[in-house]
Amino acid sequence: MKTSKTVLDKLTSSVQFKPLGAHKCYAKFLSLLPQHLQKAIAFVYIKNETLFIALKHPGFKMELNYNKDLLKSLLTTLGKYDKECCFEAVSKVAAFHSKYHQMPKIHDSVPCYFELAQGEFDVNVTNPKIKESLERIKEIIKCNRS
Repeated sequence: MKTSKTVLDKLTSSVQFKPLGAHKCYAKFLSLLPQHLQKAIAFVYIKNETLFIALKHPGFKMELNYNKDLLKSLLTTLGKYDKECCFEAVSKVAAFHSKYHQMPKIHDSVPCYFELAQGEFDVNVTNPKIKESLERIKEIIKCNRS
């Protein structure tokens, strides 16, 4: 009986589904990167001896430009240990912001806090205006509790 792995290996070895094999190698390459870079990358592809890295946010472009040597060394190391994923043809690395992954929108909202006060305090004031104000505050606190 054939397993799913043997079926997928058979499909990826055929000419029509070669990009599936490349996608598997790209996933292996991304898994070698640090976690913060993995979250920043939308997708990866190789074209004309250049590794193109699409980013989810334009702020990560500068960081990836500083780490180009790390990316190239990971590509060569992956090629040494996994013969299916040979990236020897890659000579340059280019990073760009993907227009298909928009920057997340931040929704402004007013935070809602629950009333922690009980509204139980003694009013020992002789001034009637202050006493009336404190009684109103007690009522407001009790109304906000429910």
